[in-house]
Amino acid sequence: MKIVAVIPAYNEVTRIANVVNQARPYVESVVVINDGSTDGTEAAAKTAGALVISHAENCGAGAATMTGISAARAMGADVLITLDADGQHDPRDIPALLKPVTDNLADIVFANRFGQRNRIPFIRRLFNGIGNFVTFAATGRWVSDSQCGFKVLGPRALAEVELRMSGFEFCTEIVRESVQHRWRTAEVPIKVIYSEYTLAKGQSFAHGVKTALKILLRSFLR
Repeated sequence: MKIVAVIPAYNEVTRIANVVNQARPYVESVVVINDGSTDGTEAAAKTAGALVISHAENCGAGAATMTGISAARAMGADVLITLDADGQHDPRDIPALLKPVTDNLADIVFANRFGQRNRIPFIRRLFNGIGNFVTFAATGRWVSDSQCGFKVLGPRALAEVELRMSGFEFCTEIVRESVQHRWRTAEVPIKVIYSEYTLAKGQSFAHGVKTALKILLRSFLR
């Protein structure tokens, strides 16, 4: 199967090359969606060997992910992997996430940062728990780490997924897509690498509440 990694990136010039280089051994192509960065993210990703698609302005993680999905389809990909550009995900976990799809046991695989003994700050655990409950309320499906950007979409999910939400709420939207399309799901524990940098890139409480309200409102309107 043709496997493509998609990495949405916004102002990640110091991190993106390393993420691309670590992901390349496990996939056929790496696509970086440069989401309106104002630093050297685009040049760094190209130098590392990624195909780069740039948004003229910052459109949000969901919009960048959908651009990557569209690109992967155009490239003839069978399987798509999404991971964050800030280095918190370890690309060495890619084979484990791919296995349920390559074994034809799942259409989508969700990474689970809480399935191993990772040192995750309390506030992150709290935000994730709230996100999980909001996702469950909006979709009816429980996912242990619904807000994690590390996912694998198999052939069916890649063909059927259609994201309409441009911000971080797209993670919940993908779970809703899995329910609506009746995809087979799997969860795989992963390692997470937190640092002052990756923690600073996370959502604030106010932004998290705003995202949750958007998700619930959208779920009632559909």
